[in-house]
Order: sequence, then C-alpha cells, then structure tokens
Amino acid sequence: MSMLRFMILIVGAAAMFDAATARAQDLPFQPTPEQRAACEADYNKFCLGMIPGQGRIIACLNRQHDQLSESCRKLVDASRKQSE
Repeated sequence: MSMLRFMILIVGAAAMFDAATARAQDLPFQPTPEQRAACEADYNKFCLGMIPGQGRIIACLNRQHDQLSESCRKLVDASRKQSE
C-alpha cells in the first residue's frame, strides 16, 4: 500500500471518527502526516484491508494497543482524549 493511500485512509477514518460519541463542539481527531506515518507499519500489520470510516481504523489500532509501536500508541491515545 502506498504512503499516499495509507494517509488518505487514516484521514478518512479520522474525519468520520465516531461523531455520535464526540461532543458537538469538538472537531474530529486530525492526525498530522508525521503521526500517520508513525502508524503505517502498525496499520499494515494489524488493520490492512480495513474499510475506513466511522473510526474503524482507529478502533482497529486501539484493539492492538499493547502491541503498537510507541509512536502509534501515542496517536491512538491522543484520539481517545479528543473523543472524551
């Protein structure tokens, strides 16, 4: 999977991040290109083929939280904090 396609998938997932549970005044979690790059290997290992949208990629990564690289774990933790 190309880096561009991966970034598009992550942005799409973040843009649709479970709006039902996010507070109305909060914007969906928007990872930077550096943050998306930090999760590329973990995405390829644990979530490859996951259909983006409705927070599925972030949820997939979150299910593997203990096995994620440190940099990706920080991204997943940041997405949790924003959705609280």
